[in-house]
This record gives sequence, C-alpha cells and structure tokens, in this order.
Amino acid sequence: MSAPTSISDTSFRPPPTSDAVAKHNAVVLAAAMALGGSSPAIVVSLGGLVGQALAENKELATLPVSLLNLGLALGTIPAAMLMRRAGRRIGYIVGAGIGLAGGCLAAFGIASYSFVLFCLGTLVIGSYGSFNQSYRFAATDAASDAFKPKAISWVMTGGLIAGVIGPQTVIWTRDAVPAAPFAGAFLGQAALALLSMMIVFLLRPAPVSIASTEAGGGRPLLEIVRQPRFVVAAVTGLVSYSLMTFMMTAAPLAMIGCGHSVGAAALGIQWHILAMFGPSFFTGRLISRFGKGRVTAAGLVLIALSAIIGLSGITIAHFWITLILLGVGWNFGFIGATALVTDCYRPQERAKVQAANDFLIFGSVALASFSSGKLLSAGGWETVNWLVFPPVAIALFLLAWQQRTKAGAPA
Repeated sequence: MSAPTSISDTSFRPPPTSDAVAKHNAVVLAAAMALGGSSPAIVVSLGGLVGQALAENKELATLPVSLLNLGLALGTIPAAMLMRRAGRRIGYIVGAGIGLAGGCLAAFGIASYSFVLFCLGTLVIGSYGSFNQSYRFAATDAASDAFKPKAISWVMTGGLIAGVIGPQTVIWTRDAVPAAPFAGAFLGQAALALLSMMIVFLLRPAPVSIASTEAGGGRPLLEIVRQPRFVVAAVTGLVSYSLMTFMMTAAPLAMIGCGHSVGAAALGIQWHILAMFGPSFFTGRLISRFGKGRVTAAGLVLIALSAIIGLSGITIAHFWITLILLGVGWNFGFIGATALVTDCYRPQERAKVQAANDFLIFGSVALASFSSGKLLSAGGWETVNWLVFPPVAIALFLLAWQQRTKAGAPA
C-alpha cells in the first residue's frame, strides 16, 4: 500500500509524432500494477493477524507489516540501479520473481509456525513493492509531454483495481490450506506476482534514450535538505504517510478485537485502498486550483477527522468511515507534499533529493507500523487515534508558517 518513488532512472523520449509505445506500455504497467500492487493489501490485511498468532510477544504482532515497509525502503535504490543497468523489463521481471519468492516464503512460515520466516517473507514482499512503485514513472518513459499525465492515470487505474484484487484474494484463499490458516492468501499473492512477471515481459523499450545527467552535480545534499521549504515538505509527507500506516496497520487487529470478522476487516482495507488511489484523478487539478499547501493541509485535516470518527464508535461503519477518510487524507497530504518537494531541487539534483525524501518517509513508515502494534496492545484503538493529533498539529503549523514567511531561497 504504498506511494511512488522516482530515484535515478534513465529517462526516454519517443518520436514526437507517435505515442504508440507509450500507450502499449501504460496498458501493460496498469495490468502489472493491478496484480503486483495487491501485495501490500494482502500483507496489511493479514500481517497483524498472523503475527498475533505466531509471535510469542504479542507486541510484535504488527512487525510483519513494519517489515513490508522496511523492505520497500531498502529495495528502492537497488531496484533503481538494476533498472538503470538492465532496463525496465528485466528489472520488473526480477522484481516479480522477488514477489513470488516472498509470498512462498511467507506461506511456508505460516505452515511451519515460524514467526521469523513469516517476517522474512513480508520483508521480501516489501522489496518487491520497491519495483512496483516506479510503474507510474516507467509509463512516461516513451510518452510525449501531452500524453504523460494520461499514462500516469492509466497506471493509477491499476492501483484502484489492486485495491479490489488484494482484499478479495484474502477472502477467497485464506482457507485454501486448512492446516495453515491464511497461508493460502500468501500463495495467492505469489501467484499474482507470477502473473505480473508474465505481464511485464510484454513491455517494449522506449524508442530513444537520453543519458541521465543526474548522476552528479548540483549542491551538496545537506545544503538542500536544510532548506526550510524541504523541511516543511518532508515533514508533511512523513506525517501523512506515517499516520496513514500507523492507523491502517492497527485497524484490522482492532476490528477483530471488537468482534468483527476477518472478512469485514479485509473489506475495510479494500475501501481504504480505493480511497487512497481514487482521488488521484483529480488531486492534480485541485493542486493547480488551490495550491500545493492548501491541498496538503486539507489532507492532514482529513486524517485528523478520520481519528475523530475512530474515537466516536467501534461499529463496522465507524471503522470503514475512518479508513476511507484516512485514505483520502493520505492522497491529498502525500501527493501535495510530494509536489512541495519538487520545488526544492534543480533538475540535476532530483535523484539524490528524492532518494533522501523516500528514505525519510519509508523509514518513518516502518517505525509507525511497528509502534502501532505495541500501542494497540498497550492502550487499545482509542490510544492509536488520540496519537494522530499531535503530528497533524505540528505539520499544519509548519505549513501555515511557510505560507506566512515564504521561507527558503529558490532552488
């Protein structure tokens, strides 16, 4: 369940008269996203439940979900390096193979009652996600400037479909292996990765490549990240993504603890993921009309509102509305923050600044998902919701301060 990264990748430019290759690749990548992008939903839906069953220390129940995010963070740079050297198609085939291996390892961990092997499996699945995160950017490799927004939208449609496929895979396959509950769902995840491997084999190379000029040059990274504008952008992105993960990780366990079914929890995650990706078709237009700061602030307010709903009751409706508002809030907050980051660097600095931003975000996401399990175990769902407000208040304060002072020299 994760947002896009774009570090150090070779860019491509097709002949200006045709977008045929770009359209073909956008369709292929949308299909791959629909299959591969379902993996986080499966891990988030079941990771905490399986962890609770296998871990001796119940405070470690959400560790498998935390490792999913850690794997994503650790895999980002190796994935980009592989694709730079071997190309998109080979890189994505290797990535899908990693996803296949991760799903099988997680299923074996469940069947052998090994919490360590299950955690290792979700870590590997997370590294598969680091390949999937670049699908949106790969769709623009061969695209003209006019078609690039459409190419990205096509791939995002795959993300919407993944929000359905993932939870439905849980519902259909969770009892497929009677002796090992939920192992079937991870075998299903592995099968989806295998199908994705076949799909990405259909990718076509972009007609003309242009050597990247981003490998070096520009200002030192420390100088860039010390800009007030980068600090504000990174903090708002970090808060949006971390709080979304913090609540999303705890929600399925909280629902089960409140007497709701596994199916209800999986459907809640499904609605959450749809809410995360659905608004993306118009978020860009909202940013153009109202500004990056305002849309980011609206996302943070929606995240706070989701916590208010979470505190107001424990019915299925309360949980589902909380997860839906949380998804929309993440969309506005994270996409707005990402747009703010793009104001902080020059073209030749793009790779290292985006990499720094991604490591900050995904590192904090792993910490958030890990701490949510401990806090849920210690203080319950109510505590998880109350802890949302202080980070939101800090991020909103920084945004308001930036709007007033217009701090930061031009990049």
